[in-house]
Amino acid sequence: MRVLVIKTSSLGDVIHTLPALTDAAQALPDVTFDWVVEEGFADIPALHGHVDKVIPVAIRRWRKNLLKSLRSGEWRNFKKIIGEEQYSAVIDAQGLLKSAWLTRYTHGPLFGFANESAKEPLASQFYHHKVNVPKDQHAVERTRQLFAKSLGYDIPHKVGRSGIDIAALPAPETDKPYLMFFHGTTWDTKHWPEFYWKTLAQKVNEEGYRVMLPWGNEEEKARAERIAAFAGSDTGISCNSDICVMPKTGLTGIAGWIAQAKGVVAVDTGLAHLSAALDVPTVSLYGSTDPGLSGAYGKNQIHLYANYDCAPCMKRDCEYTGPKVKNQLDIARGEYVDPPCFSSIMPNAVFDALKQQIFEV
Repeated sequence: MRVLVIKTSSLGDVIHTLPALTDAAQALPDVTFDWVVEEGFADIPALHGHVDKVIPVAIRRWRKNLLKSLRSGEWRNFKKIIGEEQYSAVIDAQGLLKSAWLTRYTHGPLFGFANESAKEPLASQFYHHKVNVPKDQHAVERTRQLFAKSLGYDIPHKVGRSGIDIAALPAPETDKPYLMFFHGTTWDTKHWPEFYWKTLAQKVNEEGYRVMLPWGNEEEKARAERIAAFAGSDTGISCNSDICVMPKTGLTGIAGWIAQAKGVVAVDTGLAHLSAALDVPTVSLYGSTDPGLSGAYGKNQIHLYANYDCAPCMKRDCEYTGPKVKNQLDIARGEYVDPPCFSSIMPNAVFDALKQQIFEV
């Protein structure tokens, strides 16, 4: 039984789909999956043992220059690849028009969220079988239910498992136990204040742990270097320092580092979901967003919520206009926190959560 999964993005959404494949593989021993995914996230489906073929798509890149993409033949080649196989089922786990449109070029019965369940209701018009899944639950559970109803099995009554084979990940070489700080994210309102990262890094170093700082772009790299310099790293780039600004690493490589970490502190970002999928103790920080429907999912997870009148606002840009509050740490600096909701999640609180997860275990 061969099933095509269409779940193109984002990183967190792709990771949230993995437990559904694990459920299906346990219930249907002969099942094999192919997976259509954005090219930048293609490493993730390949980590699951029941994914046979990963089919990269480049919608994000193609739509920036549609004419060039058509002339290059990439779109034509993609359609050829997904149309070669007769599938037992094609499951659109995205529920968007862009993903539903891709099902037009596949062969096999089409399954997807029903009108009232899909993120974009019009997407349901593309499917042969429309599956109703209540929206008021975590994305992982919604996807598990979609797969179970599409393929005809009962969901196990336990926390979903990612199915990632940790033993197959590249093992990092390090001479000291370490934590990872995932400080980079896309929304301005998701950023925990840089000074707080610096303060927390010092506390972690004092416990005898190294801090590893990955980055994905030049802005994140510069922030990582400032955190390292503030906390006393000599160069900010040496992995023998107490704080290491890591070299740029692909998703498989970063997964190997996460798997061996003693713990993770993360804002609401895709790598937090990868940490959760690997069952690494993680403290996740939520200001403008609510983890109830799409937060880090798995064992050993602590979610810290901003305690502020406007949180969670679910907005990319902060629109708060009320009086700002300085906590003791900010009074000493003479600055307000931006976004203000994160003034309610102090480094001491994060450190206490780490102690609960790691240091006192």
